[in-house]
Amino acid sequence: MLLTASALLSRLQQLQCHFTWDLDLDVDLETLSTRLQIDIDFHQRQHEGESCTYSLLAYVRHLKDQREEALSLLNQSEKTIRERYGDESEKRLIVTYGDMAWLKYHDGDFAQSQSYCQRIEDILYPTGSSGSLLPEVYGEQGWAYFKVSRSSISKAIDCFRKALEVQPHDTEWNAGYAVVLFCGEQDGEESKATKQLRFALEINPNNAALQCMLAMKLVAYKKYEEADDLVKKALENDPDNPHILRHSGKYLLNQRGLKRGDQLSSFNYQLAMCYKQKKIAEQCCGPFSNTEEGKWRRCCISHLEEAVEMKPSFVRVLAELALLYAEEGDLSRAEETFKHCLEKLPELKEKRVCLIIHQYYGDFLHYHIKNEAQAIAHYKEGLLIPLKKYNWRQCELKQIADRRLAKNWGDGEALALLGQVARAEGDRKRAAFFYEKALNCDKDNEEYLSALCELRLELQ
Repeated sequence: MLLTASALLSRLQQLQCHFTWDLDLDVDLETLSTRLQIDIDFHQRQHEGESCTYSLLAYVRHLKDQREEALSLLNQSEKTIRERYGDESEKRLIVTYGDMAWLKYHDGDFAQSQSYCQRIEDILYPTGSSGSLLPEVYGEQGWAYFKVSRSSISKAIDCFRKALEVQPHDTEWNAGYAVVLFCGEQDGEESKATKQLRFALEINPNNAALQCMLAMKLVAYKKYEEADDLVKKALENDPDNPHILRHSGKYLLNQRGLKRGDQLSSFNYQLAMCYKQKKIAEQCCGPFSNTEEGKWRRCCISHLEEAVEMKPSFVRVLAELALLYAEEGDLSRAEETFKHCLEKLPELKEKRVCLIIHQYYGDFLHYHIKNEAQAIAHYKEGLLIPLKKYNWRQCELKQIADRRLAKNWGDGEALALLGQVARAEGDRKRAAFFYEKALNCDKDNEEYLSALCELRLELQ
């Protein structure tokens, strides 16, 4: 029998899932989405919280009104749980089914929503439980509180503790408990976090994240040999994981007594550039590498965001970040970030950084907004910045000019662009040649005439 809308809503509100946990997000949805996607990308080796991350990301997609993506992620969550836990999957599916019931409700599919509610009841019936006492539910709730807000650490600790009361030797709950204790306390060597990290590693000795966290605790007490060994093992166990690289980097910085601010910001920037190179390498592999390319791009974004958070004045990083946002398809966020970069231009003393901002904004306008005129304006601004090295400035403008001239040899603006490029390269004779041809196409153009007069004087 199909329930009324109000009766169904009442039933949904009793479920244990992301829609009912009152999650207090302390980051914007885009940043959280990126972090969660990176967690998924790098969970092939470390499985802790993987299925939980799918369902949490589905909830975030729902908040962004991306229903189809949310549904796909919940289906992936169910698939992942069944593949990993087999016959023990049912209790692990309670939260995923709860999210699915809510998603179907918001889509207006009340019959499917009620069907998922019934599935949950069928799972819970043997225990007579509401779901709140199951360690599987507490564990997923703990991961959710931890991932969405550092202000919810105490709630996450409580959830993992309750899960461990029922399943004290579960590797995932022990890993989760160790992680949230590590992030939530500032105590010393014999703290709860240190003890829990050691215990979690005893039952799961190849967890690279836990190895890095314990190393960071131990280095404060000058146990360098044990800490170094843990970091080496972590890098061997999961060398491509950005979280492992970040933790190992923090460990090295702490060991050398460096301050967190500028040095750690620079470290994150260097990591981001490594991931950028991986992304570029994947772009050269053809259309079938899109998934890998996206993975490395998200890693790059994550580290750049950390670098900016630690050093807001790092304008070059903002420019890199803006262009990556555009590649991800978030054009409004890219535009907003570029606007902040352009506002900083008058304050910048490094000419190369000014040039990069004009270059990247030009690329954004040219390739993503499809505004060639504005792109040319910024490429030309970059061309006016005196740097000795021959680089992109000439190449981009040459490509635009050559493409336009291939269609129309009488394009005066394109000829003038080649003149500007030649002049920037120091080839005044060739520059004068192109300006003469540009004037033949546009005889009254004062800009071309002025440039040609200056060049002729310089050639005398």
